Amino acid sequence: MPRHAEVVVDLDAVAHNVHELRSLAGSAEFCAVVKADGYGHGAVPVARAALDAGATSLAVALVEEGAALRDAGIDAPILLLSEPPVDALRDAWKLALTPTLYHEDSVEVASEVVHRHGRWGVHIKVDTGMHRVGAPPEDAVHLAAKVVSSRELVLEGVFTHLAVADEPERAETAEQLELFARVCADMRDRGIDTGTVHAANSAGLIAHPEARLDMVRCGIAMYGLAPSRDLAAMVDLRPAMSVVAEVSHFATVAAGDGVSYGLRHRFDRDTVVAVVPVGYADGVSRRLAEVGGEVLIGGHPRAMRGAVTMDQFVVEVGPAGGGPGGLDPAASAAPVSCGDEVVLLGHQGGAEVTATQWADRLGTINYEVACGFSARLPRRYP
Repeated sequence: MPRHAEVVVDLDAVAHNVHELRSLAGSAEFCAVVKADGYGHGAVPVARAALDAGATSLAVALVEEGAALRDAGIDAPILLLSEPPVDALRDAWKLALTPTLYHEDSVEVASEVVHRHGRWGVHIKVDTGMHRVGAPPEDAVHLAAKVVSSRELVLEGVFTHLAVADEPERAETAEQLELFARVCADMRDRGIDTGTVHAANSAGLIAHPEARLDMVRCGIAMYGLAPSRDLAAMVDLRPAMSVVAEVSHFATVAAGDGVSYGLRHRFDRDTVVAVVPVGYADGVSRRLAEVGGEVLIGGHPRAMRGAVTMDQFVVEVGPAGGGPGGLDPAASAAPVSCGDEVVLLGHQGGAEVTATQWADRLGTINYEVACGFSARLPRRYP
């Protein structure tokens, strides 16, 4: 039984974005980051589209995410961006995933997992200043030497992650890259082959040519969303995600009455409202209406009113009896009926609502908006 609300993903837009980003990357390999179910777009379809468009490998955060790709028949190299728990390393080996390592005990366990069953390529992550995960620079060379000395492990790559690449005026990116280069040089001075060296995320690729190195890891930009406003004009990206629903009900609310839980939004005149059967359980922030959220109905922006509830939210259509109203005076000329399309994200007519607009209103980032749409909303790939 189909739900009358869905996330629509344009895989042609994903392919376009991969082509545009690869052109920036030059000779660097392109790793498509499809963690978090492809940033909410669907990891398996996006992975296939990215590989068809020229990506040479994939990246995920969890062993379970890699398993889902393997179960779908995807045999491309898959990098685990964070070190798996030691009790998950055996599963990672069986799935032919490439683990990231930054603790000595994980190197030892990985060697034991492989013992007498072949060799396993691994990457080492170096913490050059983000201070989240990774080996400290002073320990990274020793860790690489431990990997190289193992009969079971092969050092296939060394990488770091850039903390402020989306703010190109800040000096920390250059400092991180300089420190990373010194660590890699120290490894080579010890006779260690560093394999594929990589540092650039989407922002690093777009704004910092010196960060492109041997491989780039693209996440948010591959989905058509700029890592920051500063970078939006630097590459031609097409958003791949639209979110659509239908009007399920409409009614007239009398002047002075409120809508939704708390009745905190009250109308100063008799007003027609429409109900959209999507809520915070689907990924629409409970406070979006409070901060100026709007959707498109009939090609016009319509203001969300009152608290978004678990399964529904309310939209102001216009004043009862006609006349100008809502955010767009022209909207009152377009009647609204049950079954009419509601665009939460995407285009309708000449208007558009974007994940970045939602993020700006909510004080967050477009990554969180895209990743937030739950599995209650089916994904469709036209």
